Amino acid sequence: MNLSRSSLLLATLVLLMLLSACRPRRVTARVPAARIGATEEGVASWYGEPYHGRRAANGELFDMEQFTAAHPSHPFETWVRVRLLATRKETEVRITDRGPFVKGRVIDLSRAAARDIDLLRAGTGNVRLTVIDPPKSYLRGRQFTVQVSSVPAKARAETLQRQLTPRYKDVSIRHRSANPKGGHAEAWRVLVGREDSPGGAHRTLERLLEKFPHAFIVGWNVE
Repeated sequence: MNLSRSSLLLATLVLLMLLSACRPRRVTARVPAARIGATEEGVASWYGEPYHGRRAANGELFDMEQFTAAHPSHPFETWVRVRLLATRKETEVRITDRGPFVKGRVIDLSRAAARDIDLLRAGTGNVRLTVIDPPKSYLRGRQFTVQVSSVPAKARAETLQRQLTPRYKDVSIRHRSANPKGGHAEAWRVLVGREDSPGGAHRTLERLLEKFPHAFIVGWNVE
């Protein structure tokens, strides 16, 4: 009788442990914020044609004559000072794209940015990256939002908009036509918030990332 009770007690404990292990845990999403002043060293490269006019990863049309860059992990709208170590020449770029996907390379500059530090002819060079505050000239008159999703059907976008509206301000849908040069098909984008700075949009992003881990900050006027 005692053995039976002990076996029953043991079985109960094991069951409780299994149930506890299977209980869903609350996962807190990490916001990939770039700390001002953070540095990184590695090899820089640059890109232009045939990507000029195609959409970058943040949805903007890539213009190789603007001071932008691709980085593997920095959030979009992060600004970075790039110093070519051999000459100490510097340029400042905004992260709008993902890449480069070559081991050892830390940033892929637009042609304009590469020209600014005399990197065009060499093609690659050792650099130091430093995260900086966005220039005031860039922030003046701009607003920022968070893109939660981009879907091919308007009905799906409207469903997500209805789900988000009770919890968030300024939930909107924006149509994007297919780009004939490549990069994106026709889509309906779901946007949350309308802020005067990337920092304000970042606070909205923090709330959204747990359920929408691929959400990101983008300029309000980006089509």
